Amino acid sequence: MRFDTPTGPLEVTLSAAHVAGWTGRDRAAVDHHIAELAEIGVPPPSDVPLYYRVARDLLTQAEEVQVLGPDTSGEVEPLILRVDGALWLGLASDHTDRALEAVSVAASKQICAKPVGRGLWPLAEVESHLDQLRLTCDIEEGGDWVRYQEGTLASIRPLPELIAGAGLGEGAAMLCGTLAAKGGVRPAARYRMSLIDPVRDRALSLAYAVTTLPVVA
Repeated sequence: MRFDTPTGPLEVTLSAAHVAGWTGRDRAAVDHHIAELAEIGVPPPSDVPLYYRVARDLLTQAEEVQVLGPDTSGEVEPLILRVDGALWLGLASDHTDRALEAVSVAASKQICAKPVGRGLWPLAEVESHLDQLRLTCDIEEGGDWVRYQEGTLASIRPLPELIAGAGLGEGAAMLCGTLAAKGGVRPAARYRMSLIDPVRDRALSLAYAVTTLPVVA
C-alpha cells in the first residue's frame, strides 16, 4: 500500500491486520452494550477490549468496495501502522456485515473489505493531544449527505494502550474502534470520513462507495 505523509510517500507491505473491538473508554457503557447484544443472541466478548484478527488483504485503498447482501455498514476508525519500527496514525472504515455479526463478530469482521485512507501522520506528532482529535463520518441518504458519526478520540481507549495490548509487529495495521452512530447503525451507498487535528489545523480524509451484490441461493 502507498501512503502520503508529511515527509513524502511511504510504501507499506502489510504483515498482519487487527481490528480492536469493545474499545469504548466508558467501561460501564461498554458493559451495558454487551448486555443489550446478549439479549438478542450476540455472544459476549471473551475479553475487553478484544483484538480480532482479519486477513491483511482486506485492507484496501480502492474507491469502491463490493459487499454481499444489504446488511453491511461502515464505521470511521483511527488506523495504526507500524513501519520500520515507527508508529503512524491514519484513517479507516471497519465495514462489517451486521447480519453475520449476530452469529459471529469475528466472522463479520472478516467478511468485508476495510477501506483505508491514503494519508498518515507520525503518531509522535499528535501523541500529546490525541484526545482532541475528532472523527467524523457522513453517509449519503436520499441524495443528501447526513452526519452519521462524530466525536473525539477521548471516547475511545487511549491509542497507546490499544497498541500495547495488540502487540503490533513490523508491518502490522490495527483499526482502533469507533463512535456511536447517530440514528442507529444502517447501510449506505457512499461514505466520507475525516480525522481532524485542531491543534495543527489539518485533516485526513477517506471516501468510498459501496456496491451491493445479490445473495444467490
